[in-house]
Amino acid sequence: MANKSNTDDTKVLHSIRRDARKHLELGAVTADYPADRTEVLRQLNQALATELVCVLRYRRHYFMARGIHSRAVAAEFLAHSNEELGHADSIAARIVQLGGEPDFAPQDLAARSHAEYVAGTSLTDMLREDLVAERIAISSYREIIHYLGDKDSTTSDMLKNILAVEEEHADELASLLSDMDAG
Repeated sequence: MANKSNTDDTKVLHSIRRDARKHLELGAVTADYPADRTEVLRQLNQALATELVCVLRYRRHYFMARGIHSRAVAAEFLAHSNEELGHADSIAARIVQLGGEPDFAPQDLAARSHAEYVAGTSLTDMLREDLVAERIAISSYREIIHYLGDKDSTTSDMLKNILAVEEEHADELASLLSDMDAG
């Protein structure tokens, strides 16, 4: 019985080694990649657009924050903007790993983004719009993670880490908004 197992293991190992030598131009994408790579790349480019729109909105809010609470809120806007840029970088890197091209084209960024770019006129408006955008991102990431299932654990793990940060952002914004409404 052990001899048959060793033979099977040897065949599997030989097959893995042989397949690894094929299509080297695909880098990390091996023949056994089970997800629909085209669809994964499409969804990741939408996520990239969402993150970039969020970076821009948070940056605007950082510079436009005015009022008695503006210093603390502006600092939060800047921190979130920087974290969203890190998310965009991670997503872009994963797109390249999967053999795709990250789409940074500004002319259709808003159309690909799940979140909207709403400027907001007051600090409260800005907080609300950023909270709405975070909630949209949370739902979007959950959908992509669900779609991936166990077909692409690397992408799923990356998105789960981003999702955790988006949930923190939403919690922080909700708290700041509650403080503004109470004050």
